[in-house]
Amino acid sequence: MLDKLAAAAAACLLTANIAAAASVDRSERKDFQILKDVANTVDRYVHFTIFDDVSASVKDGVVTLTGKVTMPYKRDDIEKRVSKIDGVTSVRDNITVLPVSTFDDDLRIRIARSIYNNANFWNYAVMPNPPIHIVVERGRVTLTGVVNSDVDRMLARSLASQFGAFAVNNELKTDAEVRDALEKSE
Repeated sequence: MLDKLAAAAAACLLTANIAAAASVDRSERKDFQILKDVANTVDRYVHFTIFDDVSASVKDGVVTLTGKVTMPYKRDDIEKRVSKIDGVTSVRDNITVLPVSTFDDDLRIRIARSIYNNANFWNYAVMPNPPIHIVVERGRVTLTGVVNSDVDRMLARSLASQFGAFAVNNELKTDAEVRDALEKSE
């Protein structure tokens, strides 16, 4: 009788552990799905341009937004859109608004033309959401996004460096780097 009771207790404990592990797995999967929905929502936002950069992370339904946008209404609109996604419990909006500057505006346009008018980047330019983002803040340029190769990454930096920016920070990732990072997170 004692053996049957011990076996039943062990089975209940094992079942509870499996259920707990499954709920953690479901929670992680749910967070991953929310993250995909957030990325899709930001990409589909009509005022999101190559001069804006927004990233997100999700933990237990809490979305943390980071990045920089060119106008305050973009930050507010993105936060509102993300808060309506199924499964989002709250949004921490850490998006900053870039300062207004005609010098920065001119630099953005000149760098964008230089990159996207280059024959090596025509395949990127025709995409609905071109993947190379040009963030300019007080004369300092940061390139973000995803490119196909290290050659594209270096060429983009070279093209961005010829317009008198105070600094050019190249945070572009290659497709391979993004795939590796996704595989490690799974």
